[in-house]
Amino acid sequence: MSTTTAREADDGCAPAAAPRPVLLDAAATTRCRRRVHLEHVPVEDLPGGPPPSGDDADPGVAMRRADAAAHRAELAARWAELLGAHWTSVPPASGSRARAEATEALLSGPGPVPDFVGGAELPAAEGRRGNVEVLVRAERGDPCSGWWPLVVVRHRVTDPGGGALTSPLDRPHPAAAAPDDTRRIRTVTRDVLRLAHLHRMLRAAGLAPPESPGAPVWGGVVGLDADVVVWIDLAAPSGSGGRSALETYDGRHADRLAVAEAARRRAPALAEPSRITECRRCPWWPTCEAELRAVDDVSLVVRGDAALRLRGRGVTTVRELAALDPAMGLPGPPPDDPEVGDGALEGAELREAVALARAWRRDVPLVRRVRRPAVARGDVEVDVDMESLGEDGAYLWGVLLSGVDIGLEPGYRGFVTWDPLPTRDEGRSFGEFWTWLTDVRARCAERGLVLRAYCYNEQAENRWLRASAERFAGMAGVPPAAEIEEFIASDAWIDLFPVVSDAFLCPHGKGLKRVAPSAGFSWHDPEAGGENSMRWYRDAVALDGGEPDTAQRERLLVYNADDVRATWTLRTWLTSDRVLEVPFLEDL
Repeated sequence: MSTTTAREADDGCAPAAAPRPVLLDAAATTRCRRRVHLEHVPVEDLPGGPPPSGDDADPGVAMRRADAAAHRAELAARWAELLGAHWTSVPPASGSRARAEATEALLSGPGPVPDFVGGAELPAAEGRRGNVEVLVRAERGDPCSGWWPLVVVRHRVTDPGGGALTSPLDRPHPAAAAPDDTRRIRTVTRDVLRLAHLHRMLRAAGLAPPESPGAPVWGGVVGLDADVVVWIDLAAPSGSGGRSALETYDGRHADRLAVAEAARRRAPALAEPSRITECRRCPWWPTCEAELRAVDDVSLVVRGDAALRLRGRGVTTVRELAALDPAMGLPGPPPDDPEVGDGALEGAELREAVALARAWRRDVPLVRRVRRPAVARGDVEVDVDMESLGEDGAYLWGVLLSGVDIGLEPGYRGFVTWDPLPTRDEGRSFGEFWTWLTDVRARCAERGLVLRAYCYNEQAENRWLRASAERFAGMAGVPPAAEIEEFIASDAWIDLFPVVSDAFLCPHGKGLKRVAPSAGFSWHDPEAGGENSMRWYRDAVALDGGEPDTAQRERLLVYNADDVRATWTLRTWLTSDRVLEVPFLEDL
């Protein structure tokens, strides 16, 4: 949970008699407004109580947090070695208030204060709370110059390119930064807004550098690769609107603070439930879903801006949407509210929204948008699925070979490393996978056969194809980057996700595990899923200590084999007459 609420005890202490001020951390600025509301509603006003918290609520989230903590600790140890007497860490203390007091005591002396301070907790003020991995003195050796925030994250913060402003790890200071012609910034909104949040906290505490018009406001980020510090000017205009990160942050923080304070006071809610993409991973979704289903809210089938436009024209329920005649258009005049838009949901967009509503009410999982879906088929076909562990790497490439006999054993094969990620052995398993695929391509070319290779949602596979070629360049079987790009751009590599998106309306989602059952496929493991597979992997390689679990290794191989068989089942169904049993849009 990202915010401090009235029902939370401060660091294990008993709740205060009177509600404490609302304090938001930076994550609130990138979260759904309704979630912020629910996090601050008095617990007695929640019929089902708050959602579960901790490891049992979402093992995947818990694992990512643990990995991020280990990443930060490892980098702090490196800085202690690299910076020597210029570095210190805030002494450990139990509870955020005690840590803030320890930070204040260190920064105020009486002894000399180093130029880099790790593990700082900033004093809560102005509706904010937060901690920062590193405080960087604006002017080294000057006790009155103030501090810049530097955060450590466990994802990549740059891409190949140029223009990023970076400094080496042994000089983590904007004065040591220079334009980097090998990297461009990968803008991650939550990182930038967290830096803005921390700068506002430093300013409230009198710890920020003096402000002057046109002067940069620096924030630093170290990402997963942990080889440089990326520096961002939070006061510089950015994006199409020309607003700075600080301006964007100030508006979002003020909005979320108003939402939270209204909830705390039991005032009319400033944020009502509406289904959006974020709902898929939100712990509060069961609460919101119950409310939305109770009123048959239109966002159950039409999300985001489209739902706002429908409500603006008086269509608030799934039943009302299903009853519309698309040829007649939407009822009522366009709303005046600029937040809603002009309500111009019409033509094909309106027809599909109405069909989705009708399918939802009849519990129909798919609706055909076209008379017959089209999928390119080959003489030889390979279904591909990759398993990865967050940002650490891809440990398993699974393939299913079918079609004309080319002298290789058909069926499933997994190219895997069971060395705990990250590991160089990942390059060995990827090289073996690519060598096998190259052999298949060569045999097809020699025989004049058409090869097609399929995946479902190529974003993940393409990412690790490219990253593996880059990270393991020179290892046996690992191709140059150009060869990977040639394959990705070729007619041989087919992503089934856009095929499904173009061919069907999917009231309950377009994920493989949502769609493949309509084609007749079911997974062997009732707990099959990406988040669970990460937990199985940790056990399979003893990432958290103990002995590797061979049963979990077998479970992962079965899961991966099922995923490639699911894509095979889906694409063969798409090109069969059985797909015509799915209701056609115009028939609804």
